[in-house]
Amino acid sequence: MELTQFGYNENVKDEFEKQAKENQIIGRISLEHKRMYRVWTAYGELLCEVSGKLAYDAQSREEYPAVGDWVIVSPRIKEGKGTITTILPRKSKFSRKVAGNNTEEQIVAANVDTIFLVNSLNEDLNIRRLERYLTLTWESGANPVIILTKADLAVDVKEKLMLVEAVALGIPVITISVVNKTGLDDLQAYLHPGRTVALLGSSGVGKSTLTNFLIGYEKQEVQEIRDSDAKGRHTTTNREMVLLPNNAILIDTPGMRELQLWNGDDGISNSFSDIEELAGHCKFRDCQHEKESGCAIKLALANGEMEEDRLRSYKKLLRELAFLERRQDKKAKSDEKKKWKSMTKKYKTK
Repeated sequence: MELTQFGYNENVKDEFEKQAKENQIIGRISLEHKRMYRVWTAYGELLCEVSGKLAYDAQSREEYPAVGDWVIVSPRIKEGKGTITTILPRKSKFSRKVAGNNTEEQIVAANVDTIFLVNSLNEDLNIRRLERYLTLTWESGANPVIILTKADLAVDVKEKLMLVEAVALGIPVITISVVNKTGLDDLQAYLHPGRTVALLGSSGVGKSTLTNFLIGYEKQEVQEIRDSDAKGRHTTTNREMVLLPNNAILIDTPGMRELQLWNGDDGISNSFSDIEELAGHCKFRDCQHEKESGCAIKLALANGEMEEDRLRSYKKLLRELAFLERRQDKKAKSDEKKKWKSMTKKYKTK
């Protein structure tokens, strides 16, 4: 297997040579399932687990491998297995807070060049959810492209396209129909050999149908859309990296029912650059954009240049980020205390 097919380049090679020990090889995580990993290597696909040291040193989920990661492996070629000892530095990572009340990071995909944000043009189109995806994508370090699927089922396509473009702010927007084979050629501009694209979106928006088309065969089961709410059922159960016929790399992901921020300062600034640019013209630097005189944003709302819902979404994400930062700070202090307790206990037993 040629490593360049998987996105191997000089930067990855340099990092590997800095950190690898004798008889170790490099590979890329293609699938994660219950802390077991399929790893693409020059010797074929190996089934790997993490080393005891890597697991012991890991303070959070972020320090475990994720799909798309480049890793150093101590291989057992004849067994088709190996042990992951090191995760190489990531050039990008799409992260969200894990579902539920735990304040932990979940890395959805790593070392991605482009993220296809897949949204359906049927009744399930949600502009506020799209803003959230855009915020996390900008924060990831990858480039977003918005894919609007199921154009064959949609009504008022032009109207919906205008709603999307109003929040896209210069981001490419591609309307497609796999059924009618329209718009699909426009995707090829992002599917270059050795480049990695991740498909992200909610359940039932057409990711599996698009994956099947790009791969060229029925890899993913496709469920029918429910008439009651125009939503499909998610059919992808694991994040998985696959090689396309033209040697581009695709990471398919399960539908996300819950998408909470993890980090977002830069992402919010990029996603809502129109609001932040207007805020720079407010009379008061600490303007809350409520009832203050000289508020440029309130003036834009009054003139019909901005929607109230967009401002409301911006403020909601800022509040969510501030709350998350407080939780992260509290957790960091707790983790540090546990770390020192563990080190003290270890020292006393010597």
